Amino acid sequence: MFVTMKSLALIAAALMAPALAAPAAIPITKLAGPAKENSYIIKLKDGVSKNSHVARLLEFIGSQDSKVVYKASYENVFNGYAGVLKGPILDYIRRSADVEYIQADTIYQIEYEQGDESLAAREVQDESSHLAGRAANGGGVDIYSLDTGVQTTHTAFGGRATWGATFGGHANRDGNGHGTHTAGTAAGSGFGLATASNIIAVKICSDAGQCPSSDIIAGVNFAVSRAASSGRPSVVNMSVGGPGDFAIDSAVSSAISRGLHFSIAAGNENQNAANVSPARVPAANTVGAVDSFNRKADFSNYGAPLDVWALGVNVRSAWIGSNSAVNTISGQDNATVANLVSYHLMNESVNMYNVVSSNISRPVSTFLTDPKLVNLGPGNGQVQMVRRSLDGGSIMFRRADGNSTVQSTSQYQNNLVLHMIDAPIPPPGDLQQTLGKNL
Repeated sequence: MFVTMKSLALIAAALMAPALAAPAAIPITKLAGPAKENSYIIKLKDGVSKNSHVARLLEFIGSQDSKVVYKASYENVFNGYAGVLKGPILDYIRRSADVEYIQADTIYQIEYEQGDESLAAREVQDESSHLAGRAANGGGVDIYSLDTGVQTTHTAFGGRATWGATFGGHANRDGNGHGTHTAGTAAGSGFGLATASNIIAVKICSDAGQCPSSDIIAGVNFAVSRAASSGRPSVVNMSVGGPGDFAIDSAVSSAISRGLHFSIAAGNENQNAANVSPARVPAANTVGAVDSFNRKADFSNYGAPLDVWALGVNVRSAWIGSNSAVNTISGQDNATVANLVSYHLMNESVNMYNVVSSNISRPVSTFLTDPKLVNLGPGNGQVQMVRRSLDGGSIMFRRADGNSTVQSTSQYQNNLVLHMIDAPIPPPGDLQQTLGKNL
């Protein structure tokens, strides 16, 4: 058979084509809502050396008209980083065998609304005897406030608040107020229970309340690093999140596995928290909001991920503007649980990792006045309003104790722990029967 040189060339090209074909580009995950332009979170595969990966990027950049702005490294929570990427360098990363996934840098929003000062004042008056006689609690525990910042000079913190870190290029201040308010609810004198805990401000949101996922993860990464260095029991208080964000979920789950305790707001969209990150993280303390009559707040998310309900309507706490400023807002609830977790960490040497429920004097069913609270499915009749436990009752914690999991029940009266009882955690059905009927 006569074969021309041209035919040989075509055959050779056909044989080489599979070997030379570029790998398929990894799709970029884009979530609902706005995203930072050209900003991405890169998750590397487990076992991939980030230093080697970056070295290859730099080598590629040297041969291309490309630029990359390396924003943050996440070595304490997962193997990955964030960067501002576009053009050939983004295409190179999408085709890199090092990469597990790429996610657009979604921007989330801190949301709250002005509350009713008269209702808040009445509630504070009702509890004034407890607040006045409350001993300092939570000593030796750090509460990381991942929010808009904290006015560290506010008198409610008595010198216990310090600035930890800022992400996103913002000034080291709280120009919004939300971060100071939640910090006050958690550990502010006259507002919170953990009045001996340290508050560490980690600014992950702008003064307008915008919080990119890259900065949220950077804040979690910082808290893990600082907690490891300090060796102190640590609680992370977060009120931000949005539609299922795998990168944020991964960071929070990793931080919890390293010993940090997360108190996370369920969210304010009146939807199932199973769709919301990081509220849906199983090991986090996910908190729904109720009003002063123990009714579900109309804005609060709900669903199986919720662990506990706490006051989230007309909450009075510290504010910005002066060192004695206060404000009443609605839309956040997790700080109440953060101060209780902080208190327990001070009193227990075990690795407590999840608030299960609050059980108070009346049956659970008498507080589930909103139909949504009764018919949310497994897990949602097991929880109660935390704030009421300060008047007497109990808070149950799920915790790791060696290789087994136990339930610790702390009896409260006048804000003091009377005694603690440990028992194996019962199946969900048994737990519901323990807390009340018709759940």
